[in-house]
Amino acid sequence: MSSPAWFNDAREGYVSKGIGGRLSVGHRPALLVVDLAVGFTDDAWAPGCDLDNVVERTAELVRRARASGHPVIFTTIAFAADALEGHVWLAKMPGLRCMSEGSPAVAIDPRLGRLDSEPLIVKRAASAFAGTGLASLLATLRVDTLVITGATTSGCIRATVVDACTAGYPTLVPESCVGDRHQGPHEANLFDMNAKYADVVTFDRALALFDEASAEVEARA
Repeated sequence: MSSPAWFNDAREGYVSKGIGGRLSVGHRPALLVVDLAVGFTDDAWAPGCDLDNVVERTAELVRRARASGHPVIFTTIAFAADALEGHVWLAKMPGLRCMSEGSPAVAIDPRLGRLDSEPLIVKRAASAFAGTGLASLLATLRVDTLVITGATTSGCIRATVVDACTAGYPTLVPESCVGDRHQGPHEANLFDMNAKYADVVTFDRALALFDEASAEVEARA
C-alpha cells in the first residue's frame, strides 16, 4: 500500500515525541479473527463490504496457526432480540441490526473453515474483550501474544487492539488481513495503531511468528 500524503510528516512528528516503539513478542501466540462473519464479508448485508482479500489471507493464517498447534479464536456480533446490550452502538450504526441472534449474517464466513473445536466469542460491543470471556480464555490457553485479523480496521479491530494493549498482550496486526469500508479510515487507523498500541506487520511476518513459536516450543521440549 502506498503511503498517503500525510504519512511521512506524521511519522516523523511521532518519532520525535517518542511515539512508535516496537514490541517484543512471546512464544505462545494466538490468532484472533475478529468479525469475519457473513454480515461483514458479504456487501449484500448493510454492514458488509468487499473483504475477499482479507478473508483469503486470513484463511491462510488460520491454516498456518492451526497446523503449528496455536489457538485460533473467532468472534462475531449477535444482538439479543431486545437489543438492550449494545443499544447505544445500534443507535450509531442501525445497519448492525441484521447482526441478531439466529440471523445468517452472524455466521463465520465459511471460506475461513472454522472448526467446531475452535472458540467462538459472541460480542455486543466493538472490542472482543468487552463483556465477553476472551480474557479468561486467553489466560486459560496461556497465550502471551496476539495476532489480530478481521474487520473493520477503524472499528472492532482498533477497539480490540487497544484493549489487548491494555491487557498486556503484545499484538501484531497483519496489514493485508484487516479491512474497512473505506480506505481513508483504514489507513489512518493502521497508522495510529502501529504508533501507539500494536505492530502493524506484513503477512509474511505473521506467518513466521507461528513457525518461530513452534520451533521455540520444540527446542525447549
